[in-house]
Amino acid sequence: MPVRTPDPDPNERDDDGTPRDPLGASFGAGGRPLGEGGFGSPTPDAAANPGWLTDVELAEARRRLPMLYVEALPVRTDGIGTVTEVGILLRATPLGEMTRTLVSGRVRYGETVRDALFRHVENDLGPMAFPMLPPQPAPFTVAEYFPIPGVSPFHDDRQHAVSLAFVVPVTGTCEPRQDALEVTWLKPEEAASDALSAEMEGGRGTLVRLALASVGALR
Repeated sequence: MPVRTPDPDPNERDDDGTPRDPLGASFGAGGRPLGEGGFGSPTPDAAANPGWLTDVELAEARRRLPMLYVEALPVRTDGIGTVTEVGILLRATPLGEMTRTLVSGRVRYGETVRDALFRHVENDLGPMAFPMLPPQPAPFTVAEYFPIPGVSPFHDDRQHAVSLAFVVPVTGTCEPRQDALEVTWLKPEEAASDALSAEMEGGRGTLVRLALASVGALR
């Protein structure tokens, strides 16, 4: 089946849930023509955010440049910091099939990695998840996604993406939002199983195992 990683939505939904069609429509949100001028051309949105790209510009950027992402494996810990549960998201693919994945999304222009990480955790798990992020979070690995299978353990048919991957303890109530259907809490050994890895998109089963190994949760 087609794999779309790290972003879960083929239409690249904005944070407010508005769907975008990268190449199939002539107009964007609010009837605004797409692709006016070249890269960096002034648009109403660009005035407020100089890093904003139209859908056509985003599609062109993906063809030419690596895209920067953050990914997060949400976990629950006990009083001494040992991982007791791992949160895995359930999403629907463009073909209507169910797949397992992680919290993920692009880093915006002018946004710190920490802010991007917090934003995507809140987008996927809800505002009451209460992620515990240090002032300067350090990724446990850097995952390189390629559109050509076999270059690395990770695959994304849309683009070349470089993803900073983090283990993020959450202390609040997680209520999946946007296109995340649910979050399933598993024991570390269940999250590292071959059965779950087979359900995960883009090679993320490998990423889960690397995450658990980085916090000493694999036995």
